[in-house]
Amino acid sequence: QVQLVESGGGLVQAGGSLRLSCAASGRSFSSSAMGWFRQAPGKEREFLATISWGGSSIYYADSVKGRFTISRDNAKNTVYLQMNSLKPEDTAVYYCAARRGTYYSPTYNPNDYDYWGQGTQVTVSS
Repeated sequence: QVQLVESGGGLVQAGGSLRLSCAASGRSFSSSAMGWFRQAPGKEREFLATISWGGSSIYYADSVKGRFTISRDNAKNTVYLQMNSLKPEDTAVYYCAARRGTYYSPTYNPNDYDYWGQGTQVTVSS
């Protein structure tokens, strides 16, 4: 079992930066692939980035590639999403997620994730 709590969201001007954190509790965090997703009002949940258990495999959505960076610190049971050059269209609730299986591969499909945080709001003003 893994519990996830996101933090770091807020209001930022276009062009600014934020770093989201996702603190995990539970024994299997260090062996779990993790992902970041977001959901804007009236839209489906959107994949942003995913990272393998050891951090060696990372994938990004085209919409954030070059602007967002996912990383993890297994010693701190935390995964991060550094967001730079933010745009108004990045406004959404941001979620982190974890796969249940040990050493499962990272994936862009939200249905492959078993645990979700409560989300943190990111608002980018123009």
